[in-house]
Amino acid sequence: MEEVVVKPVIVKELLESLQTKIEEEKQVIVHCCFPASPFLGNLIRIWQSTYLFDNQSEHKSKLIHVENITMSPNWTVVPFMKDFWFTLIFSGLPKDCKSFDLKEVIPEEGGFYVNSIKRNSLDVYRVKIAESY
Repeated sequence: MEEVVVKPVIVKELLESLQTKIEEEKQVIVHCCFPASPFLGNLIRIWQSTYLFDNQSEHKSKLIHVENITMSPNWTVVPFMKDFWFTLIFSGLPKDCKSFDLKEVIPEEGGFYVNSIKRNSLDVYRVKIAESY
């Protein structure tokens, strides 16, 4: 015998409250390129104290996950003469944010910095990393 599955009806109020939760849980994905270098032995890492700073407010989005790069104090070896890509995932930006900075706030020189990244509707970005600020 074939089982009949009945489509559930979801109360409108519940759908509206879930929409609010979706807005709260948005994430920002930043694919980063560390440009090819003619030097052997390049090492990079990312610090937990890396944020997205909204240019229109005091808001800063926290780093929540990384892919293909190590967290400080560990180091990642950068391949010789090849662009090196890694991904950073941050907590959501405010709805009215139009641009933001990616900044690694660290107690030494050489932190990653990308100035004035223009906001898009997907909150997925590709940036080229520069050192120092």
